[in-house]
Amino acid sequence: MTIKEQQDNIIADFEVFGDWMEKYEYIIQLGKDLPLIDPTYKTDDNLIRGCQSKVWLHAEMQGDKLVFTADSDAVITKGLVALMIQVLSHQAPKDIANADIYFIDAIGLTSHLSPTRSNGLLSMLKQIKLYAIGYQAKSVQQN
Repeated sequence: MTIKEQQDNIIADFEVFGDWMEKYEYIIQLGKDLPLIDPTYKTDDNLIRGCQSKVWLHAEMQGDKLVFTADSDAVITKGLVALMIQVLSHQAPKDIANADIYFIDAIGLTSHLSPTRSNGLLSMLKQIKLYAIGYQAKSVQQN
């Protein structure tokens, strides 16, 4: 599935819910459903700077796709990183680096998160894109 298709699916998923309490519950459930990160990746090097909660993000290439795993010590934050992974994991680094991420605004997330959570979400997106740019540059060097 493309990044656009993933975002459109998330937007459709959120349209089902009537209020933000239901949406928060869904976000928390996404975090609970997030596959466990290998404990060896829960290091300071994988911590996302700019998040109030601890968020670990690991990236690795599998074939020509960049795959992310993550964890957080806060339930909503873990759900937010799960959303980002749902959209951007298993995509080509070039596609991730160039992606227009519109689902965050489309589902109303920015207006319903605290300023610190909004900053954390932007930090997650920034780190994911930095990984993509780094892997993209690395693959160009190898070719």
